[in-house]
Amino acid sequence: MNSATQTLRPQMERARRAWRGSPLPGFLAWWGGELRALLPTRWQAFFSGGNVWCLLRHDGGQWHVRRNGQPQTAAPWSDVLDAAAQQAMLNTAVAGVDRQDLRLALCLAPDTVLRRRLLLPEAARDNLRQIGAFEMDRQTPFRPEQVYYDLRELPGPAPAGRIAAELVAAPRSAVDAKLEHLRNAGIAIDAVDLCDGDKRLGVNLLPPQMARVHRDPRRRLNLALAGAALLLLLLCLGQWLHNREDALTAMQAQVDDMHGDAQKVSDLRKQLEDSAGASGFLARRKTDAVAVVDVLQDLTARIPDDTWLERFTVDSSGHLGMQGQSAKAASLIDVLQTSKLITGANFQGVIQRDPATNKERFYMDAQLRKPASATANAGAKAAASSSAGAAR
Repeated sequence: MNSATQTLRPQMERARRAWRGSPLPGFLAWWGGELRALLPTRWQAFFSGGNVWCLLRHDGGQWHVRRNGQPQTAAPWSDVLDAAAQQAMLNTAVAGVDRQDLRLALCLAPDTVLRRRLLLPEAARDNLRQIGAFEMDRQTPFRPEQVYYDLRELPGPAPAGRIAAELVAAPRSAVDAKLEHLRNAGIAIDAVDLCDGDKRLGVNLLPPQMARVHRDPRRRLNLALAGAALLLLLLCLGQWLHNREDALTAMQAQVDDMHGDAQKVSDLRKQLEDSAGASGFLARRKTDAVAVVDVLQDLTARIPDDTWLERFTVDSSGHLGMQGQSAKAASLIDVLQTSKLITGANFQGVIQRDPATNKERFYMDAQLRKPASATANAGAKAAASSSAGAAR
């Protein structure tokens, strides 16, 4: 298990650096702060989870504790107190911080730490700690086994293909005494760092094998909640698919009913077309009516080129309606008087000039002439009616 952890550590460090370098942490921190600000004051502390770093500094035989980023320090205590007293003083100093979120960093004095700025290839970003061990012999008078060290990437511009980094190292002799004293007092720390004002610098001089392992009891609850959320999501998707299948089944049933109705209509239409009276009626209507194609051809031949129609209607009684625009609309009456298919052409309404086309807009009514066969049939019917009346 330990070898597997060592193998995965570079990949985990690479993922952490990529996450910290992305804009997502800042956005999520801002978003979470805005959401917490909307909650009642008593609830805000409950939802303000996350690691809370407290800086532990030894100065003149006294231990001082303060939260990261806050200038005020808690009441110091002497390093000659027994273990129980020192633990009690530390608990008082970090009162109000959840034990699961508490992280302790031992801050060293600046004059006990060696710092060197380096320019490294970009490929070194994924293995900074090993690069730090290699650079130790070149940049410092110490060997890697003589110091606690860490290498951090510096923000800001750097030459192309290079990254700016800082090597931070402290002699083991200066750190081991403090670590031994804290172990004897029963105080476990998470990092050895350097104070940068009222904040920690952001390095951890402790080797990975000396880092404290935190067992978070809330992780199991968080995993259970995440699993429940995933299960609910899958149930919602399944319900959505089930509803779609029900809707599709209902629509298919409606389509089948409509197909049956359409088949009945088709059967009735076939019966109507098969009847002798219907076929004779349609034949007579076709013989007695003027073809619309012939009317359109006649109008096309007679209407001038500077005239066009926007609407053309013919009803079952032969009434003809035309709407359009012409350079000289009044002359259309004379043009249509000689037509063999159209009679009684008259304007309806007032002729108006269209400002967009500078032509006269008109609406005209007319009547289709009946074919000669239809007139003859009408005359024959009239004569037959007269003869029948005389016979009576």
